[in-house]
Amino acid sequence: MEIKFSGKRALVTGAGKGIGRATALALVHGGAEVVAVTRTQDDLDSLVKECPAIQPVCVDLSDWDATAKALKSIGPVDLLVNNAACAILQPFLEVTPEAFDKAFNVNVKAALHVAQIVARGMKARGSGGSIVNVSSQASQSALKDHTVYCATKSALDMLTKVMALELGPDQIRVNSINPTVVMTDMGRIGWSNPEKAKAMTSRIPMGRFAEVEDVVNSILFLLSDKSAMTNGVILPVDGGFLAC
Repeated sequence: MEIKFSGKRALVTGAGKGIGRATALALVHGGAEVVAVTRTQDDLDSLVKECPAIQPVCVDLSDWDATAKALKSIGPVDLLVNNAACAILQPFLEVTPEAFDKAFNVNVKAALHVAQIVARGMKARGSGGSIVNVSSQASQSALKDHTVYCATKSALDMLTKVMALELGPDQIRVNSINPTVVMTDMGRIGWSNPEKAKAMTSRIPMGRFAEVEDVVNSILFLLSDKSAMTNGVILPVDGGFLAC
């Protein structure tokens, strides 16, 4: 099944590294015009060097006013991937208000804000669109030291469902991707300890973590017309972790 995005414009947040970067490049490869958003200029510079067709936007999405200003004139967007996120790991009894606020500002509030900006344009044009929020298996399964992260991803899942309900009549589809641990550069570092990795992979029926391509392929499917009747779905990409 070949998926093409010719004539489409896409916006990807958290596009500097990992899943976001790979998604932005895959969308370009599929024929889309891509706006890549991240807060780190060096990451944007290297991305544009790798793919000069990408339109870079450098902004801290946790800053509401700066985001509104940065995205004000990006032009029409048909496809949105809300991928930007942060993970601050603390035991429940040690969670700080600073960590709580930062995680919710990036993982939930920023996703809501960017989606509002994009969806208003979609609705005004009457052309419909597709939005994918990148969530996590942690939205549905408690993980040690992930109190705030789990809470933000649960909130993002419910945000996805309400968006799907309210935007569906305008032919704007909203779905969520919920991966297990993904072997990005950061993922490989964080899960390089064999004992730590085994504790997680032993709970995954397929016995392995996800590769970046596994997640990107699912995102592309949900963005595409191949999933034209898929709306409000929370899609695990976890090798069966949540089925157990």
